[in-house]
Amino acid sequence: MLLYIIRHGDPDYANDTLTPKGKLQADSLAKRLAVHGIDKVYSSPLGRARLTAQPTCDLLGLECHIEPWTSENLAWEHFSTVFPDGARKWVFSQQTTVLKNDKTVYLGERWYEAEGLKMIDAKKGYEMLVENSDKFLKKLGYEREGSVYKIIEPNNDRVAVFCHEGFGLTWMSHLLMIPPHIFWTSFAITHSGFSVFEFKNNPDGYTTPRCLCMSDTSHLYRESLPLKYNNKIDY
Repeated sequence: MLLYIIRHGDPDYANDTLTPKGKLQADSLAKRLAVHGIDKVYSSPLGRARLTAQPTCDLLGLECHIEPWTSENLAWEHFSTVFPDGARKWVFSQQTTVLKNDKTVYLGERWYEAEGLKMIDAKKGYEMLVENSDKFLKKLGYEREGSVYKIIEPNNDRVAVFCHEGFGLTWMSHLLMIPPHIFWTSFAITHSGFSVFEFKNNPDGYTTPRCLCMSDTSHLYRESLPLKYNNKIDY
């Protein structure tokens, strides 16, 4: 199985929709995903994710299945906090060295004890995400047993999940068994970027997800759309 974790296009957060730029990104993404095809489409219930998924569903004639647990609102509830300036932001919006330094890189399973995370109940939020991830992947044929997945029903589908930055990064950290504070400070995903994870159907009946690409935006280049990470950095 190939699992595509896809961030929504350029958003109008106030109205939970896409900007004109975001709609162009969603259209170009659909063309890219159609090259090899997608078998199943899932989406966060939020408008910006559903609108990003819609062109792919329209082009490939697929139904969009809503997965409430992938909502940005749930991740925001657990992984955001009020900063000294009074603004509520993602906890990983802090300077990267606050979360990733000599005192935190070896925390392992005690990652939530990092100084920069003590203002939130990150452990509870992460455990909820892990529980829902396990249910979702079991539905697709892969049952987690510790750090590996038992293949209960081999699956050769290409499965797309349209979601969000905060949720997506946290989910990826779990899939790759990398402590989230290290993952948050080491990787980023931009608007309409898609990341692909392979669940190889090994003969012994066990597998672990492997990342084949991270935040691919080749579809934007093909359609001559701006290559600008989060509308901030040209790349």
